Amino acid sequence: MKPLLLDPSDDLSTQNLKLRRIADVLMERIEREIGSGGGAGYSQFQIAAALEEQVRARTKDLDETMKMLSIANARLNVARQDAEQARNDLYDAIEAVREGFALFGQDDALILCNSRFSAQLPDVASKLGPGLKFVDYVRMVSRSQHLQVDDDESREEWARQRLRDHRSPRIVFLVGLINDRWLQVSAYRTPSDGTAVVQTDVTNMVRREREERDRMLDDQARLLRATLDHITQGVAIFDPRRRLAGCNHRLRRLTSLPMQLTQAGSDFRSILEYMTAGARFVPTAELEALGEWAERDTRAGPLLLELRRGDGAVLDVFCQEMPDRGFVISFTDMTAERLAVAAMHNANETLEQRVAERTRELEAARDEAERANASKSRFVASSSHDLLQPLNAAKLFVSSLTHTDLDAEQRGIADRIGSAFESVETILGALLDISNLDIGKASTEVTVMPVAPLLRSIDQEFQGLAHERGLELRVIPCSLWVESDPAYLRRILQNLVVNALRYTKQGKVLVGALRRGDRLRFLVCDTGPGIPPDRRAEIFDEFVRLDHSPGTPQGMGLGLAIVERACALLDHPLSLDSEVGRGTRFGVSVPVAEPTTLAGEEDRDAHRGPLLDDMIAMVIENDDAVRAGMVALLEDWGTSPLESRDLAGAEALIDDLGTAPDVIVADYLLDDGETGLDAILKLRAAHGMIPAVIVSADRGMELRAAAAQNDITLLHKPLELHRLQAVLQWVKTSIAGGAA
Repeated sequence: MKPLLLDPSDDLSTQNLKLRRIADVLMERIEREIGSGGGAGYSQFQIAAALEEQVRARTKDLDETMKMLSIANARLNVARQDAEQARNDLYDAIEAVREGFALFGQDDALILCNSRFSAQLPDVASKLGPGLKFVDYVRMVSRSQHLQVDDDESREEWARQRLRDHRSPRIVFLVGLINDRWLQVSAYRTPSDGTAVVQTDVTNMVRREREERDRMLDDQARLLRATLDHITQGVAIFDPRRRLAGCNHRLRRLTSLPMQLTQAGSDFRSILEYMTAGARFVPTAELEALGEWAERDTRAGPLLLELRRGDGAVLDVFCQEMPDRGFVISFTDMTAERLAVAAMHNANETLEQRVAERTRELEAARDEAERANASKSRFVASSSHDLLQPLNAAKLFVSSLTHTDLDAEQRGIADRIGSAFESVETILGALLDISNLDIGKASTEVTVMPVAPLLRSIDQEFQGLAHERGLELRVIPCSLWVESDPAYLRRILQNLVVNALRYTKQGKVLVGALRRGDRLRFLVCDTGPGIPPDRRAEIFDEFVRLDHSPGTPQGMGLGLAIVERACALLDHPLSLDSEVGRGTRFGVSVPVAEPTTLAGEEDRDAHRGPLLDDMIAMVIENDDAVRAGMVALLEDWGTSPLESRDLAGAEALIDDLGTAPDVIVADYLLDDGETGLDAILKLRAAHGMIPAVIVSADRGMELRAAAAQNDITLLHKPLELHRLQAVLQWVKTSIAGGAA
C-alpha cells in the first residue's frame, strides 16, 4: 500500500505546516530546474501526479473486483453444495425405486444404476460400474448363467437382437431367467440421446397369466361336461366376476329367461332382478338368500333352496362354488315329485309304507337318470369316431363291390345298399351334431355345389318310403348351383322330406327349388294335416311330435330341431307356411353360385376301373375292418396299397421296400394316443414331403387349421369317395408332371 503524506492523528495546524513545507521544497526544486533549463523535471512531476491518480483509480477498481469475486466464490460454494445434495437425493430416489434402473450416456457408457439393476443376474451385477459400455453390458448378460434363452435361439443371436433394438426410441420386452423367473425390460431414449433402462420382476404376473390361460381351458372343458351331465336340469355357470359363462336350453325353459339374459357375459344381479320382478318366482326370501350367497366373497358351502314359479311349478335350486371362485346353479323341476308327496301326505296313514317305497323308486330312477346322463356324455365324446368306424368300413366294402363284375340288378342292389349306408351315416351324424349345434361348436365347410345331384339323391332315397306310405313323391330337377355346406344342406332336405312323408296320410309330397334373384329357395310341400298356428314354434323343439295317432310312423322328434339349428348355423333363412287340413310348406333360402367344375364330380360312373395305377398308397388305420375296406377300394382304383395299424408298422414297411409311398391316407385317431397327423409329419421328416390325406369325424377348427398349416388334405367322415379319388388323381398328375 502507498504510504500516506500526512498522519491522520495530527491536528489541522500541524498538517498545514507540513503541507507548506512540502510545497516550499517542491517550489524550490522547480525553480532550480527552470533556472538551469531542466523543464523536463516538472513534466515528469506532472506525469507522476497523473500516474498516481490512475494507480489510485485502478486500485479502487481492483478492490471492487476482489469484493465481487469473493461474493461469486461464496455463491459457487453454495451452488456446489446444492448440486452435491441434489446428486445425493437423485441417488437416494433411484435407490428407493422398486425396479432396477440404469442410465447410459450419449457415448453409451453407464452413468449410474441402483442396486436392484440386474440383481437377478448376480454374475453381471457384480461387474457394473460407471463407464461400462452398453455393448459390454449386453455381452455380459448374454453370457450369464442365469439367462434363459429360447430353444431355437442362441445367446449370440439374443445379444445381436438386443443391440439392434438399442437405438429404438422405446422398447419393452420380456427376458426369461432360470427357475421360471421373468424380467420385463423397458428402454427409453432420453432427450440428451442417452438411454434409461428399467427392469421389473414380472414373474408373478407371467405365472398368473399362464394359470389364467390354463384355467380358461379348464373352464371350457368343465362347461361342456356340466352341460352334458345336467342335460335334464337347467344349468347356469358363472365366472368369478359373477358373469354368465354358459347355460343350456333347459334353463331357458324352466326359468323363462329372455334371450338377452342367457347370453354369455350377462350379470348375475340382472338375472336375479328379472326372476324377482312381478313375482315370477317366490318366495322372495329364498331369492334374497340366493343373491346374498352369490355376492359373498367367501362362500361357506353349497346352497340348496326351493323356488315356486308363478304358474305353480316347483324348482329345486342347487348352488355350488367352483375352484376358481365361480359357481354353478342348477334348476330341477320337482313339480311332479312335490305333487306326489302332497298327495301321499293327504292319504291315510296306512299308506306311509307305500310312500316310502315310492320314494325309494324315485331315488332309484333319479340315480338311473344320472347314470344315463353320464353314459350319454361319454357317448357324445367318443361316438363320432367309434360309431362311424364300422359304418365307414361297410361303405368302403360296398364301394369296392361296385367295381367288381356285377350284372345290372346286382349293381342296383349294391348302389341302394351304399345309399342306405350313407343315409344311416347322415342320420347318425345328425344325432351326434345336435349337441354341437346347441353349444355352438359345430363347424361347416361351405362350398359351391350343384343342386341336381342333391335332388336326385333325395328322389332315389325316399321313393321307397313314399311308395310304402301310399304317397306320391315328386322331385323337380334343378340345374342351378348354390353356395352351402353339402352335408348340412342334404341333412336339412332329408329331415324336411322325412317329416312330410311321416305326417302325410294321403296325397303327395313335392320337392323343388324356386329362384328369387340371387337366392334359391328349396321347397318341401305336402298335403298333410297342417300345423295349428299356436303350435308352429313348438315343432322346432327337441323330441316334440304333434301327431300321435295310430298308423303314424314315430320318429325321435329331432328332425325339425336339427333343421332349425342347421339353417341358423348356415345363415339359410327357414320359412313355414301351413293351413290346417290342407298341408304345409317349408322353405330354405340358399345363395345362388356360379357353376364350377370339381374334379371327380362330373360323372362318378365314369370313374369305375383302375385310374390310379403305378401309385403306392400307404394306409394307416387302426380299425381292421376300415383298413381292409380302404385297401380293397384302393386296389380297385389301381393303386398298390400298403397297410399298417400305426407309425411303427408304416416305417417298417418303408424300410423293407426301400422306397417311400406316393401318398399317405391316415385315420386321425390311432391307438395309444397316436394320431395320423403325427404319423404323417414323422414320415415326412424321414422321407421328404409326401402328399397326405387325413380322414376324421372331427370337424373342429383346430384339426382343420393344423391340416392346412402342414399342407395335408382333410376329408371328413362319412367319407365321400369321389373326393378321395379326386385328391389321389391330383397327386398322380403332380407326380407325372414332376417326372416329366
